[in-house]
Amino acid sequence: MAIVDVIKYEISDTELVGKFKSDNIKLGSQLIVYPSQTAFFVKGGKILDEFTSGTYTLNSENIPILNKVVNIPFGGDTPFTAEVWFVNQVSLLDCKWGTATPLQVEDPKYDVIVPIRAFGQYGFKIISPRIFLERLVGNMPTFAVDKVVSYFRGMILSKLTTIIYNKLKEEGLSTLNVNSQVEGLSEYAQSHLQDTFMRYGISLELFNIISISVKEDDPSFVRLKQVKDEAAHINIMGKENYRLSRSYDVLEAAAENEGGMGTAMGLGAGVGIGNAVGAMASKTLSNGLNSDEVPPPLPKTCVYYLGINGKSVGPMDFDTICQKYSANEINANILVWRKGMKAWDKICNVEDFQSLFDEECPPPLPII
Repeated sequence: MAIVDVIKYEISDTELVGKFKSDNIKLGSQLIVYPSQTAFFVKGGKILDEFTSGTYTLNSENIPILNKVVNIPFGGDTPFTAEVWFVNQVSLLDCKWGTATPLQVEDPKYDVIVPIRAFGQYGFKIISPRIFLERLVGNMPTFAVDKVVSYFRGMILSKLTTIIYNKLKEEGLSTLNVNSQVEGLSEYAQSHLQDTFMRYGISLELFNIISISVKEDDPSFVRLKQVKDEAAHINIMGKENYRLSRSYDVLEAAAENEGGMGTAMGLGAGVGIGNAVGAMASKTLSNGLNSDEVPPPLPKTCVYYLGINGKSVGPMDFDTICQKYSANEINANILVWRKGMKAWDKICNVEDFQSLFDEECPPPLPII
C-alpha cells in the first residue's frame, strides 16, 4: 500500500466537513489546508491538533501531541493511522427558509390569533470549527450544507412566532401592519437568532424575510379588520355615543323581523356580538373617555302610596303628590307610606313633605 505524501481535501460547495482517513501517513508528509478551511488531526475520537490555511510538513515539532499518542518510532519512516477532518469556513448566503403551515401569531394590539405565512433566506459561516465539529458533526464522514439548513429551519420557525409578536408589541403595531415592517423584523430576528447559531460555532451572517402575509379571506383576519373598524368608530364617536348607535342598529334590525321569540333571540345574539367586538375594539383606546365627559346615572325616584277611602293608591312620585295637594285633592291628614317606613303615617308627619305643610298638622293630643 502506497505511503501518503500529501494530505488534502477539496470540499465542494455542498459540503461543510470532509474526512481524510489513511493507514499510511508518515512524518514528512505534506498537509495542505486551502483558504477558508481548518484541518484537525483526530485519533481515537479525540481532536489532537488544529491547522488553519497553509502548507505544513508533518513532524514532531508541529504535531507533538500526535507524536505521543501514535508512538511514532525514531526517524518517522513507519506509517501510522490517523484521520484528518477538514471544515469548510466559506460564507453560505443563500439558505432558504419558509413556513410549511401558517404561524399562529397573537395580535398584540387586538388579542386575535392570526395565521401568518412567511419565507426568506439566511446566510451563515462557521467561525468556531472545533465547536462545530464537536457539537454538530460527531462521527459522520461528511456533513452537507442541507443538513444544517434542515436542522436550523425548524429552530427558526419555532422561534419566529415569538419574535414577530415581541417586535410588533414593542412598536405598538398590529399584524395588519406586518408587511410594512419586513426590514425591521429581519434585523430583529437576526439579532435574536444569533445566540442559538453561536452555540454550534456558527455566525448568522444575514437573515432576510422576503415575504410575510396573511390570507385576507381567513376568518381570523376578517375578524381582526372588523375589530379595527370598530375601534376607529369608537375613537370618532366616543364610547357612549357608539354604544347608543349600536343599540339603535340592533333594535332597528329586530324591528324588521317578525316572530316573537326568534326576534328576541336574534336581538340578544346581536347585542352579544356587538358587545364582544366593541369590547375588543375599546382595548385600543388607551385612556378611553374621562369620567366627567359622561353624565352620572339619574337618581332613583322614591315612590309613595296614599291611603284614600280605605284603599292603597299608588305608586306615586313626589311631584304627583304635590300636585294633588295643590289641587286640594288631599290634605295634611291623609295617610302615606313609602319603602323604609315601619307603618302608615299622616303625610304632614313625613319628613319628605314637611315643606308643604309647615304648621298645618296639629301636635299629638296630650295624655290626660
